[in-house]
Amino acid sequence: MTPEQRVRSTTVIAVIRDGRIAMASDGQVTVGDAVMKHGAQKVRRASKDSALIGFAGGAADALALTERLEAKLEAQRGDVRRAAVELAREWRTDRVLRRLEALLVVGNADHILVVSGNGDVIEPDDGIAAIGSGGSYALAAARALLRNTDRSAEEIAREALGIAAEICIYSNDNITVVTLP
Repeated sequence: MTPEQRVRSTTVIAVIRDGRIAMASDGQVTVGDAVMKHGAQKVRRASKDSALIGFAGGAADALALTERLEAKLEAQRGDVRRAAVELAREWRTDRVLRRLEALLVVGNADHILVVSGNGDVIEPDDGIAAIGSGGSYALAAARALLRNTDRSAEEIAREALGIAAEICIYSNDNITVVTLP
């Protein structure tokens, strides 16, 4: 695959408000300058519905890492912080895993974490995290909505992703939202 055919595929945002977490993603997958898919699923519930996971990056890499994160969540009884740190450590030190290119967002009603292959586990200060090609647009919109409205976490995530889709050519408005109380 040439650089011009690079796969671009994701905007994911997670928002915590009033003891609830909502995670939303768009559905677009773009290869080069062509949209290949409109309804990809990039967010889901995990660990017996105690956590949410979203991913950005190469689909095969992201799904492999998501499965590993789910196993870590099960082993840590749903503790998202410990599971994320263990995954980041393994991802960074394992010869095969460190070649995987993706970002993950994992969260529950108390914590949102961004996990990378560089060993980063980042918990944002304001309960909002976004990744992917339209992540910065969604993040800015969500922060404004959180500060200036009484909307729920789900409404903020959906609206922020909709705004990102209006700006980012690699995002669409085919939005999937998952929530946890």
